[in-house]
Amino acid sequence: MELEVYKKDGTKSGEKVKLSTEIFGIEPNRHALYLAVRSYLDNQRQGTHKVKTRAEVRGGGKKPFRQKGTGNARQGSIRSPLMIGGGSIFGPVPRDYTRELPAKIKKLARKSALSIKAKEGQIKVVEDFSFEKPKTKDMVAVLKALELEERKTLLLTAKSDENVYLSGRNLPRLHILPADKASTYDLLNNQVILCQKSAVEVLHNTFKH
Repeated sequence: MELEVYKKDGTKSGEKVKLSTEIFGIEPNRHALYLAVRSYLDNQRQGTHKVKTRAEVRGGGKKPFRQKGTGNARQGSIRSPLMIGGGSIFGPVPRDYTRELPAKIKKLARKSALSIKAKEGQIKVVEDFSFEKPKTKDMVAVLKALELEERKTLLLTAKSDENVYLSGRNLPRLHILPADKASTYDLLNNQVILCQKSAVEVLHNTFKH
């Protein structure tokens, strides 16, 4: 599979890059995708949820009312879960949601995500570019020239570029990551993958190891 390389002004450069069928042309494994996305989302959870049990609620040392003659059910403590302001039964407690996946499953899921995007024509290659200084206006101009200003886009760079990152971080529809750091979730959670030319080679090298 070959893709045209565009200049940052939106015109074709005349070059083409070849995408490896072993990475961009495999039969997607839906279950691996599911596991990878679920693992990513689970790992984002802090797990700090907490409610108080009857042992942690303040008060309750005294019987709230006499045992008989009130017409109410008998109660021994205002900390009872049956009482307003009492403790909670089986409520959430802090826990670790971390879910680890085998490296082979992670790799298969990323290949599957890239293959889906390639098959659906949602990968666009642009020449390598940077900026002299961070300027959101310059990044907007690039996206507009490539007709991507209204689409949720993941920009993959060959390596971390502070000026490119700072120029695009305030754009709500744009996410910027080094090519070897993009997770399965990042690849799937965008309408278009805008890949710098040198980042394609980074992706090829990433899956060789």
